[in-house]
Amino acid sequence: MAETLTVDESSPERTLTTAVPLGTIVVLVNPLSGSVGANAVAEVEAILADYPLTATVVALTPDDFDDQVDAAFEAKVDALFVLAGDGTAGTIAARAGPKGPLVAPLPGGTMNMLPKALYGTGDWKEALRRALESGTEIAVAGGRVVDATDSRPFFCAAILGAPALWAPAREAVRTGRLRLAWLYGVRALRRAFSGRLRYTLVGEHPSRTEALVLISPTISRAIDAGAGLEAAAMNTTGAAEAFRLAAHALFDDWRRDPAVRTRPTRYASVAARSRIPAVIDGEPTLLDSEAEVIFDAVAFRALAPAPEPQAEAEAGV
Repeated sequence: MAETLTVDESSPERTLTTAVPLGTIVVLVNPLSGSVGANAVAEVEAILADYPLTATVVALTPDDFDDQVDAAFEAKVDALFVLAGDGTAGTIAARAGPKGPLVAPLPGGTMNMLPKALYGTGDWKEALRRALESGTEIAVAGGRVVDATDSRPFFCAAILGAPALWAPAREAVRTGRLRLAWLYGVRALRRAFSGRLRYTLVGEHPSRTEALVLISPTISRAIDAGAGLEAAAMNTTGAAEAFRLAAHALFDDWRRDPAVRTRPTRYASVAARSRIPAVIDGEPTLLDSEAEVIFDAVAFRALAPAPEPQAEAEAGV
């Protein structure tokens, strides 16, 4: 069973934000996730004891996950804090939506792109204190990838097309499994040039590309928040260009690569001869042969410090 701890107002030493009410909160913690750690529940409780609020800290478990999340939403608290992997945080943010409670997705995963954009740090303890002390309501834009069978929200980026097959190889390299990375890389190269996406952006004629990347304005530093998603069409003519583009993506600003063309859009349609490989907020998946990408100006409401202009310019990818 999950352990639920309640932290009551006692002798607070630090001051809560006055921008939004924070009398009651729930903190959902997955101790087994990414950078969280086995002692996270106790560490969260110790931090919360410094503030004048009532908090319920829930240690998430696989068997009780759905019930625990249901209970968190049913509690009608002022904010939900999520210290877990990127996937779990995204699931809870998507469920909250624009009309649900404020959500604070703390950096407890591997990439932590959204938490770093919101809090300016990959340290979950620092992010927790920043949310509590200077948090305000932030409208987080995102998108949805919709095909005939599902609607998949994203708050960072969606990669559609054969280059998405590189995601398993990159993950294998990150974890030191080099032989597996090589096998994934060979598979990706074999499929990378076997088919191209047909895509259409708002106001443009249909085009073809190796991959279409849609990036949330919360993450992107190249577009304004209200302009839509940053759409990047990537075109390569062979393995050498594919490797060059991969190197830019890892170590440089890939928008400078001549094989990449970007522009803002609020809608995109894509089609291919077969099912479309995709990576949506870091999660690999297979879409149907036709899909749409729709911009959501307010995907959910985050509890985070108001962004500074310079920080906004430096937070994107």
